[in-house]
Amino acid sequence: MASSAPSELVLVRHGESVGNLAASAASARGAPRLDLAYRDPDTPLSDNGVSQARSLGHYLSALPEQERPQTVVSSPYVRATSTMDHALAACPGEVPTRRDERLRERDLGLFDGMTGRGITQEYPEEAKRRAAMGKFYYRPPGGESWTDVVLRVRHFLADTSRDHRDARVWVFSHQAVIMAFRYVLESLSEEELLAADADTPLGNCSLTTYRPGNAGVLALVAYGEVGHVESSGAEPTHEEPHTPHDPAGPDSRRG
Repeated sequence: MASSAPSELVLVRHGESVGNLAASAASARGAPRLDLAYRDPDTPLSDNGVSQARSLGHYLSALPEQERPQTVVSSPYVRATSTMDHALAACPGEVPTRRDERLRERDLGLFDGMTGRGITQEYPEEAKRRAAMGKFYYRPPGGESWTDVVLRVRHFLADTSRDHRDARVWVFSHQAVIMAFRYVLESLSEEELLAADADTPLGNCSLTTYRPGNAGVLALVAYGEVGHVESSGAEPTHEEPHTPHDPAGPDSRRG
């Protein structure tokens, strides 16, 4: 049966950002908020994040032409577009690129820039509501639930299958968005998704790859590969593992 999907879909998490560093520092101090002056869309890569992105460029430059991306789509957030730009700078030839707001990070609303401790201290009733609803369905005040992100991803995949059938498509995005792709493409349950998110932290600048399998449906080939980062001398990074039922959780982190 002919495929109605891209011939390859590679999901790239952005390189380490200064927001990731700020979140780790705040957690280590037990602080209620991140010490960060940037709004979420403008948060840049750290120096190590730039090195991670360049390591991906070296990986791309070594690929045979028939394995390189044919079209690239990025979240419009700076940490994602910068990762894309650094990576493609080393890729031979011209690759069409565009930005798509459906790939942006989950909007945390009132909780943006807060730690789990801060949320519990300042908004105890919301922490209780989140614990009751569960991480997947809970929507922070003024923000998005994971299911809201899933809806964005479903629309993006429908357009991509229509417009880029049989093409090699690379997507530069964020942790929660990539997990939403997994939920949709692998038909995961809520429990399976949260367990995967807790058990296997998604590394910065990691690659998650899908190719058509049975009946031309995209199937997972590799999840969270960071070999290109490890071999380059850049420091591999990811958030600390967490439990899927933590009542506060790391939802304020900019992934």
